[in-house]
Amino acid sequence: MKRVAIDIGGTFTDLVIEDGPRILTRKVLTTPQAPEEAVMTGLAELLAEASVKHSDIDIIIHGTTLATNAILERKGTKTALVATDGFRDVIEIAYESRYDQYDVTIEKPVPLVPRHLRFTVPGRVDAQGQVRIPLDEAAVAALAPKLKQEKIGAVAIAFMHAYAHPAHEKRAREILAKALPDAAISISSEVCPEIREYERTSTTIANAYVQPLMARYLKRLQAMLGETGYRGPVYLMTSGGGLTTIEAAQRFPIRLVESGPAGGAILGAHVALAAGEAKVVSFDMGGTTAKICLIHNGQPQTSRSFEVDRAARFLKGSGLPLRIPVIEMVEIGAGGGSIARLDQLGRIAVGPDSAGSEPGPACYGRGGAHPTVTDADLVMGRIDPKAFAAGRIPLDTANARQAIETDVAKPLGMPVESGAYGIAEMVDETMASAARVHAVERGFAIGEHTLIAFGGAAPLHAARVAEKLGIHRVIVPANAGVGSAVGFLRAAVSYEVVHSLFMRLAHFDAEAANRLVSGMEEEARDVVTPGAAGRPMRTIRGAYMRYVGQGHEILVELPARRLTGDDVAELRRRYEAEYAQMFARVIPGAEIEVLTWSVVVSTDPEKRNMEAPTGRAKLDLPASERIKPRASRTVLDTLSGAPADIPLYWRADLKTGSKVSGPALIAEDETSTLVSARFDATIDAAGSIVLERKHQ
Repeated sequence: MKRVAIDIGGTFTDLVIEDGPRILTRKVLTTPQAPEEAVMTGLAELLAEASVKHSDIDIIIHGTTLATNAILERKGTKTALVATDGFRDVIEIAYESRYDQYDVTIEKPVPLVPRHLRFTVPGRVDAQGQVRIPLDEAAVAALAPKLKQEKIGAVAIAFMHAYAHPAHEKRAREILAKALPDAAISISSEVCPEIREYERTSTTIANAYVQPLMARYLKRLQAMLGETGYRGPVYLMTSGGGLTTIEAAQRFPIRLVESGPAGGAILGAHVALAAGEAKVVSFDMGGTTAKICLIHNGQPQTSRSFEVDRAARFLKGSGLPLRIPVIEMVEIGAGGGSIARLDQLGRIAVGPDSAGSEPGPACYGRGGAHPTVTDADLVMGRIDPKAFAAGRIPLDTANARQAIETDVAKPLGMPVESGAYGIAEMVDETMASAARVHAVERGFAIGEHTLIAFGGAAPLHAARVAEKLGIHRVIVPANAGVGSAVGFLRAAVSYEVVHSLFMRLAHFDAEAANRLVSGMEEEARDVVTPGAAGRPMRTIRGAYMRYVGQGHEILVELPARRLTGDDVAELRRRYEAEYAQMFARVIPGAEIEVLTWSVVVSTDPEKRNMEAPTGRAKLDLPASERIKPRASRTVLDTLSGAPADIPLYWRADLKTGSKVSGPALIAEDETSTLVSARFDATIDAAGSIVLERKHQ
């Protein structure tokens, strides 16, 4: 079977073709104004190299940052909100608090829908789903001329307690769809049928905001693929780590917000399982951002909530909340294209803004005038200017030096090399700090983890980040430069449905729970079945539970059968086991309630290429014949910044068991791995580069 994975990033579009045991990769610059152009160009080049026709491809799996970037850059469709009378300002009121209590100049996230485009209509439903005030259909119809006048392209409908009674939202959609046939309409009872009014409204607005943009893009991509003779399916990577159909992606594009990073987390989990690593932190550093994810026992940390476009990087509440299934990670503006400058105190600062692919870093020679991390890596000798991206993007060292000298080195009165070293140190410390905070917030010691590094820039920085974090082991998997795209090929076809139905265990209604869960499972299976292609599917049912009076819930897996009234004791036991694992105690006799129910239907994850384990027992293989370096290169030391001539190896030359003592560089087409003086590297049975801290 021939499968293709495509990952559109802010700087590069990565493509991978897997044809049995053979894997070929390609990196091309992203075309932001028309992302499908880079996809088609890169795909044509990759298939020509593989001697494969478009019509020979069986499956295409795709992830994209298009939805994310549309929100960040406010380039989505002009959107209106229709809410319940009296709730026009839910998205302004938010949590009724300030994310930073003592910041007198606080900047709140700008809503996607300005106040003059928020409308309300009479009609009210209570939390139990009982209609208190009928929907005023005439008021809904009266909105149509106003929406037309404003040239609205998308409408978000979010009524109070619509998760318990969706009929009002559905009727409002019918009325508006008849009057505005070209508008995309999202209703909260389908996008996010859960309690918490602010998050539900925010998620629905975001879905409507990006829906026309994503639908147009996916239709253009489908049409262009069809013109080449491709007739197979296109699956989209979701933020929760599963694959979904293109039809589901067009309905709920908000689920694609973190699709690219999710692919990287899937790869990290795959490598961790193969390596027998129980505690792993994946480090995905591309051209625009760096993503860090904790993975324990082969499972990435997950969440039901996520914030996009945060005004303050690490402060909850400073962004736009989305309630979607998501792999939990921290994402920071620290990629190869992140721009370096001096702040108001004369200190080197890096990111979060990026040069992207247009104009790109100064060394690309495409008009970029400001120094980036890639420029610093080039000046420090870590990158071969003639071999970058397999030689398809020649780099201009003089431009990189000029940019660093102008913006950093000269104002600080230091050599260009010292300026480049300062940029690298700052970006490495930024990533290390983010990893520390992410781990501490979840009660983990980051130094006990193994670092798995992938993405075009991560292998260059992984050793130094590991030094800062006290990590002793780093794994750079095969094809690391296009790691997220490889991760797409390892993901299961999956879909999660979540629905709120409040219920206390003291008054447990098994029949009501069974009716809800059965309907949710049917909905999820309808999405997964076309993509399963006859493969067996598995179902995981869960309930989000809490002690009465608490503000947050814990996911508890339900028995794999219909529930009965006798299950109350079992549900309490399962909840308290999860609670004790998190908090080391339970609250004896406290009442427990269920707020939300969850159903995940999926195929089994892809398990190819796991036959060759990378576990530690395999690292003591008999050493292969010594491989000589291809050349040497002057590179600045990661700790002192002093220049030193170090050997340069080509990754394809190294065999299983080959050992490389740091400092050294191991180069390949999509990236290079810097082995610092504090590490030794070994090639394991799966072809991964394993860095182990030297005994000192």
